[in-house]
Amino acid sequence: MGNMSAPYVIRGSVSLPEAELMWRFSRSSGPGGQHVNTSDSQVELRFDLARTEALPPVWKERALERLSGRLVDGVVTVRASEHRSQWRNRETAAVRLASLLAEATAPPPRPRRPTRIPRGINERRLREKKQRSEVKRGRTGRGWT
Repeated sequence: MGNMSAPYVIRGSVSLPEAELMWRFSRSSGPGGQHVNTSDSQVELRFDLARTEALPPVWKERALERLSGRLVDGVVTVRASEHRSQWRNRETAAVRLASLLAEATAPPPRPRRPTRIPRGINERRLREKKQRSEVKRGRTGRGWT
C-alpha cells in the first residue's frame, strides 16, 4: 500500500503525524459476493490524543475537553467502511479524523453582542397582532341575528 496520498492538515501547518496513527482492518458488514468474505476493507483509525506531541498544548486541551465523550483512554477512533476498497476507506477515515480534530481544536466563537430590537419592527409586530385580533373578533356570531 505505501504511505497515504498526502499529509492530512488539521489547521495551518499542523497535520496528522503518520507515525502516531494506528490502523486496524476488518471485514465490512453488509451484502456482497464471494470477494467480501476474503477482503478486510473496513478501516478503523485510532489516534492517541492524550499522548500526542503533534498538537500545540492549547489545541490539545481544547480537543480533549470537546471530544471527551468520544475518547476511550485518551484515544479517538474513526471507522470507515463505505467503499469497497481498503485504500479508499483509509483515505476517508484519515480525512474524517483530520476534520474532527480541526473542529475540536477550533477557537471558541466570539460571544454575541446583544443588540436592541428596532422600534419600527416592534411597532409593526404589534400592529399586525392588532389586525389579526380584529379579524378573529369579526368571526364571532354576535351581531348575526
